[in-house]
Amino acid sequence: MSTPPLAGAGMPPGAFSGTQAQAAREVNTASLCRIGQETVQDIVFRTMEIFQLLRNMQLPNGVTYHTGTYQDRLGKLQEHLRQLSILFRKLRLVYDKCNENCAGLDPVPIEQLIPYVEEDGSKHDDRGAASQLRFATEERREILEVNKKLKQKNQQLKQIMDQLRNLIWDINAMLAMRN
Repeated sequence: MSTPPLAGAGMPPGAFSGTQAQAAREVNTASLCRIGQETVQDIVFRTMEIFQLLRNMQLPNGVTYHTGTYQDRLGKLQEHLRQLSILFRKLRLVYDKCNENCAGLDPVPIEQLIPYVEEDGSKHDDRGAASQLRFATEERREILEVNKKLKQKNQQLKQIMDQLRNLIWDINAMLAMRN
């Protein structure tokens, strides 16, 4: 698959067919966003490479022992910085083009962009929230009832323990009098 030749590269400026030139000029906003995302990823990758180079690079302190290696790394660093500035310019162009494409659009609330199965999504949300509230209230009521029953059972057990303590006290007192 070959790319079409550029105008000015041995061809007259009007050599492109009308539809190809128009398609090259009008780019979909979604594809621009994808290109912008890829550019940001490239910028992050290049920045990480720059920091890796800087970490491995030694400062020139007058020693000529590794001058060749230093010059090589310095050249790589300068190349990465040049590519980074190109990527930032590309990102700026994509940003400006996206803003230009979206300038005439009215902002639409996000809720309207989500398709609902029912006509009125708010009623569905209200019913769901109401059923959750009803379920939570019922569950809380059940927990309170269980707690009340537990307190009653604990009170009954305390009374039984007190009666047993008194009974054992009486038995011990009778045994002590018998001796």
